[in-house]
Amino acid sequence: MAPSAAGSGGRASSPGGPEEEPGDAACPLRPLPGTAAPRHPGTMVLPESPFPNRAVAALDTVASWLLAPGYWALNQLLDLQPTTAERQRPRRCCGCAGLALAGLAYMVLLLLSFPLAIVGLLVWLPVQAVRRPFAYQYTAGTAPAEPWDLRQRRSFTFLSANVCLLPSGLAKFSNLGQTPQRAQYIARHLVPAAPQPHHAWLGLVEPRHHGSAGDDGGSYGGTGQRPPSSGVVGETPGEAGGAVPVPLSGRFPAGADFVCLQEVFEAGAAATLCQRLGSAYPHVLSEVGARGLRRGGLKLFGSGLLLASRYPVLAARCHGFPNSAREDALAAKGLLAVQVLLGVAQGQRVVGYIGCTHLQAPAGDAAVREAQLTLVLRWLQLFREEQGQRGDVVAFDVLCGDLNFDNCSAGDQLNQRHQLFELYHDPCRAGPGHDAPWAIGTLLNYLKIYEEPVSSPERLRRTLSQPAGRQEYLAGPILANGQPDPAAPGPWQGRRVDYILYRQHRGEPVLSTHVAGVSFITQLAARSDHLPVTLRLDVAPAAP
Repeated sequence: MAPSAAGSGGRASSPGGPEEEPGDAACPLRPLPGTAAPRHPGTMVLPESPFPNRAVAALDTVASWLLAPGYWALNQLLDLQPTTAERQRPRRCCGCAGLALAGLAYMVLLLLSFPLAIVGLLVWLPVQAVRRPFAYQYTAGTAPAEPWDLRQRRSFTFLSANVCLLPSGLAKFSNLGQTPQRAQYIARHLVPAAPQPHHAWLGLVEPRHHGSAGDDGGSYGGTGQRPPSSGVVGETPGEAGGAVPVPLSGRFPAGADFVCLQEVFEAGAAATLCQRLGSAYPHVLSEVGARGLRRGGLKLFGSGLLLASRYPVLAARCHGFPNSAREDALAAKGLLAVQVLLGVAQGQRVVGYIGCTHLQAPAGDAAVREAQLTLVLRWLQLFREEQGQRGDVVAFDVLCGDLNFDNCSAGDQLNQRHQLFELYHDPCRAGPGHDAPWAIGTLLNYLKIYEEPVSSPERLRRTLSQPAGRQEYLAGPILANGQPDPAAPGPWQGRRVDYILYRQHRGEPVLSTHVAGVSFITQLAARSDHLPVTLRLDVAPAAP
């Protein structure tokens, strides 16, 4: 486990602070390569390599080579199970026999690769013990921090998506596959080659307040005015049959400031995303999570988290959950906390805080998720205390990710009432167990993701614009054991398990955060079983 260290100017945690969890690490800051020591600490970035030196990096490469044959054979064996789309294709006369022979061949190769895999594992484990739990990609050319006029309004757009980029064989358990091809598609649409029109972000629909004036924007009752038709977003008149229009967009918003992805587990997919994202996002954190032997057991996978930022990253910390259970115990799930530099105001840093997480997945593990949520809140508070400097102006504090519980299921009631929602605002939430009428589920019925009405971004958008389409193609409310809830009142809007939350910061000078828009994205139709979500925040001086 890499040692923990506070960043430049950060405050060390008190003796009574929370205990460090397996895989925790905060990287010390250093000046940008090839520049003189800056007068302002805001122009510093993280070390790029996750390894302490080249020798350790070389050992990691050797371990990967030794593990590769067994990994490939196992992945190919699991990849033989067909998706629902593949089952619909006509079979060749020797299809079943061919699959049986291929399975036998892969099993033989897997057994033959076993000795190499043992040696590779013995090399890999000690390397993971000294590896930092994330890699940092910095693209040169970042402009200096811009002056920030605290009297002006600024806007920031956040995108969060569970992209299900596991090895293709494991992705088949979610009725997905072809991970390399899906990764290329996702990367290509996150950063299009041709610039999108400036109005493309208008897929974000502004909620209007519904309730008390003192709720700081945490409660909303509907969407604001419908954005103009642009071929990108929007509900066509009459599509919802008089219901409250749903803020659906067929494309990712142009120029999102921060991209937070979950389930980027496959190394090749992560490399594809980093390469493409690097052309638009100078700062990318990937390969997040401390693998190897940890207090929670053997971690074969990282956390799957990836964060891309248009703004300089001042500090980053990774925490691993100590209580992951069942299949989730094989992954180093946890929290990635990041501090970014947004500008300079009157000689002081203007910073933002972003947390990205992915909680325990099995539906029956509400108690595990409850403990993980409590840890997330504690770790975020500690990170702010460590990295904050006197005089900092905090523009926003955002938490996003796949929380694996919704706000409509009887089986998720324990998580719905967590203290998290007292500290952070959920723009889609009206209260425990009740979402705003325009909010919809983000978890698709994975067995139906290839059916014609949802087979493309535009078809999926049109289908989910209608109540009947949501009933058919979104996952419905569940009981505590994960089974469908037959008593759930209808028509339900689906399980919303992907969140972008924000909180107000009370400091001097005071900035106020308001929701400028929310959107559910259908860009990943037939390529993920989740809908990405987008939140646009306006940051402006607080009213006196």
